[in-house]
Amino acid sequence: MPELPEVESVRRQLDPELSARRIVDAWADPIPSMPREFHRVEMLAGRQISHVGRRGKFLIAPLDEGLELIMHLGMTGQLTFGNQSDPYVRARLVLDDGRALSFRDVRRFGRMAVVEAGRYESIPTLARLGPEPLSDEFDPGDFAGALAKTTAPIKPFLLTQRPVAGVGNIYADEVLWIARINPRSRRIGRCRAFVLHAAIRKVLAGAVEREGTTFRDFVTVTGESGRNASHLVAYGRVGTPCPRCATPLKKIVLGGRGTTYCPRCQR
Repeated sequence: MPELPEVESVRRQLDPELSARRIVDAWADPIPSMPREFHRVEMLAGRQISHVGRRGKFLIAPLDEGLELIMHLGMTGQLTFGNQSDPYVRARLVLDDGRALSFRDVRRFGRMAVVEAGRYESIPTLARLGPEPLSDEFDPGDFAGALAKTTAPIKPFLLTQRPVAGVGNIYADEVLWIARINPRSRRIGRCRAFVLHAAIRKVLAGAVEREGTTFRDFVTVTGESGRNASHLVAYGRVGTPCPRCATPLKKIVLGGRGTTYCPRCQR
């Protein structure tokens, strides 16, 4: 599933293409797999896009008349210009310059929704997001305080998006390895929380610079793959030697998600 670096890479490419453009027509699959998959997309026709922003893993495009277009790529979602005959295109926005932005999604977990600006009650995950990790609002003291208030295992807690926005399965494994924290740890002291805070910022910033991680489905708007996969040190490397101590990395299932860690370094 695309995480913050992948979504930010898409945002950076979409923003100059969509800013100040008007949507002249909007189409969405009339038989979505989930009732809210494409919520009020028909309202987009005639609306002007101000710019394309991002909150966590969500793309947010402010529209005129106090509305916002929310886009989430889900597991396999892709936003591209074209793909007119692709059977996996679930929605399409025709712009005033004649181009069409297509939302392609093989597994149908992505979504587009038109909401009143800032009113995210229909999208609970977005409404409850923690601070942006690469912004000044991601304060190490506040982060340490949030970790001190929970007894949940640290990795599943990160995946809730409440202590910090945008960290998913891939980058959670990476930051916990860097911080030498066992993903099952339920108590994270203030010093270790500060180390984890720094690791989150470092890992995500590097992945954004390399336009995200591609294993199979993720591509940017221009169809390019992210370049971060070769920089991963933990995720997907089960059985390989730990880069620090050479102990074979181990995989467990935690909170329903595959988790790779070093049993020696991350005690």
